[in-house]
Amino acid sequence: MSISLCRRVIPAGLAVLLVSPAFAAELDVDVQPSNNALRENVENYIGDLGDRSEQELLRYSRIARDQAEKALQALGHYNSTIETEVIDGDTPRLQLRISPGEPVRLRDVTLRVEGPASQLEAFRVRRNRLKSGAVLNHGNYESAKQQILNQASRYGFFDGRFVSQRLAVDPAQNVADVKLVFESGPRYVLGEVRFEGDSPFDPDLLARMVPFEPGTPYDSELVAELNQAMLSSGYFEGVRVDANPSSADAQRIPVAVLLTTRDPRTLGLGLGFSTDVGPRMRFDFLRHWVNPQGHSYGIESEISAPRQNIGLWYDVPLDPPLTDKLRYAAGYQYEQIADDDSLSQLLTVGPEWHRKLPSGWQRVWSLKWRHEQYELGDDTGTSTLLMPGVAYSFLRSDNRINPNHGYRLEFEVAAAKKGLLSDADVVHANATVKGLTTLADRHRFLGRVQVGGNWTDEYTNVPPSLRYFAGGDQSVRGYDYQSLSPTNSDGDRIGGRYQLAVSAEYQYSVTEQWRVATFVDQGNAFNSLDFPSLKSSVGLGVRWVSPVGPIRVDLAHPLDGNGGVRLHFSMGPEL
Repeated sequence: MSISLCRRVIPAGLAVLLVSPAFAAELDVDVQPSNNALRENVENYIGDLGDRSEQELLRYSRIARDQAEKALQALGHYNSTIETEVIDGDTPRLQLRISPGEPVRLRDVTLRVEGPASQLEAFRVRRNRLKSGAVLNHGNYESAKQQILNQASRYGFFDGRFVSQRLAVDPAQNVADVKLVFESGPRYVLGEVRFEGDSPFDPDLLARMVPFEPGTPYDSELVAELNQAMLSSGYFEGVRVDANPSSADAQRIPVAVLLTTRDPRTLGLGLGFSTDVGPRMRFDFLRHWVNPQGHSYGIESEISAPRQNIGLWYDVPLDPPLTDKLRYAAGYQYEQIADDDSLSQLLTVGPEWHRKLPSGWQRVWSLKWRHEQYELGDDTGTSTLLMPGVAYSFLRSDNRINPNHGYRLEFEVAAAKKGLLSDADVVHANATVKGLTTLADRHRFLGRVQVGGNWTDEYTNVPPSLRYFAGGDQSVRGYDYQSLSPTNSDGDRIGGRYQLAVSAEYQYSVTEQWRVATFVDQGNAFNSLDFPSLKSSVGLGVRWVSPVGPIRVDLAHPLDGNGGVRLHFSMGPEL
């Protein structure tokens, strides 16, 4: 059957069906020359034929032919030939033999945005599928219209409209003309933000969490950021932001935020295990706010066989309060280092100034007073250091818990001056670089470099907490936790001036939750930078992607020394 249509205007177009195909056993669509897109769209239009008999299929064949015609036209084929045949049998089949003919191609294409929106990059319509010479596809035509409407809704052009939306098809000439002209009208702006609900906080604190000023051009992303800012503050369990254009006055939209305050206290108790420290228990208490200014405090404690610590902190929000804060912190830690070769009892007190820089880096200025009693082999001592310091960190990741691509950078340095509430001159610095990339969805490559060092003329006065001990789950696998270290004359491990640890790992994703891994680690703690002796290991592992991040089980074999295969177990994000 040959289809011949006169030239006409189609105001809305014929959309390509995007539902999942229903491959009914009774329907057989044969397109010659073969074209999977056409065949699938015809099958989607007609759908499942159900349990029709031969006679019912004969009566239905005309309807099926009309539906096939529409499916072909949706993809630009207006001059097709469709033949139908019903084949009897245990399961009757309706066969459609289709010769689609030459497709209609676009001739004159006009895509234009007029008004203030024309100055925005976001309103530049992609023309790679809707340009002169391209095959007519009604779905692409509708997508271009919807793209403009979506951008108008996002950027606040609520009075915008199409002054021309025309798709004219001339099947006789096998050409079509498109004209889409959108008049944006004025752009609305965001007005004053009004907070409602049971919030006990100072209005000034809430106002400093708003990511925009009144009069800012409307952007739905800013409204979403406001919602996220309120939730991430930790003060509220429920947030609802209302910025309805219908409430606007002279294109100025009032913003109402309904807040539901959360319980001010959180108590946490957790159990864990790693091959570095064995079983461990963690206790946390957090008071989310103590006054209308949003101050907060908390207690953190962790207990394991080699290490017990407790920390207290009090936070004062700065400006902006979600990223900047002044923290007053204190902590006590008791640690047996390098399997009892060294012992440390450390008390720290001092303020920290946390700030997120416009570049995305996190910066922490600190001033720490450290008092430490320690044993290094047979030697005992006491160290007091006042150490101002600064730390920078940056994380770029496509997923915080289970990333496929990203990297983390961390740098820190602190120093003490003898005579200024310190009994030694020392500069202590560390740097860590981690990277991850995934190829073809299954092949994951991870790299890690850790370096650190102490610069001092009085190394004997540097306490164990500032010295370096390598080996273990997060350092050089295949060697016991903190077992890589310089030793004294008695063979006791007393820590090194410097540290270097590098790792390269390959993972293959067997399933979405399971991966196998192979890796090479190298590193050591040492006292001289002249050709340091590095220890190496190789290993195999398994990864299970849990809701809290990958759980890692590794078998690592050291390449230096007489050690055998060691088991390593750890968990948490890879970046």
